[in-house]
Amino acid sequence: MAKKIMTVYTDDLTGQESEEVQTHTFSLDGVNYEIDLVSDSYDQLYEALAPFIDGGRKVGRTKAVRGTRRPSAVGPSAEELRIWARDNGLQVSNRGRVPANIREAYEQAQ
Repeated sequence: MAKKIMTVYTDDLTGQESEEVQTHTFSLDGVNYEIDLVSDSYDQLYEALAPFIDGGRKVGRTKAVRGTRRPSAVGPSAEELRIWARDNGLQVSNRGRVPANIREAYEQAQ
């Protein structure tokens, strides 16, 4: 007997089935939420939260869920940090994790 298992990715907001669905996480009042969205639905979520993100304070980072799209509000990529560090006279390696002091210097400069 053969068994066929199919995985169907569905946007939690619209119910749309798509291979482009990605998981996103957010928190509110100490409760963590996870939602699966296609890019259009994610853009809707991000636009709705943007004024609160802009007005809020970062209190730390959470571990990213595999396959999630990183919004720019979370911060720059490691490569962006490396470029910024070099442009500002800081030494940073070409590979590996970007040191916390570089991320902190970047955030303070913004």
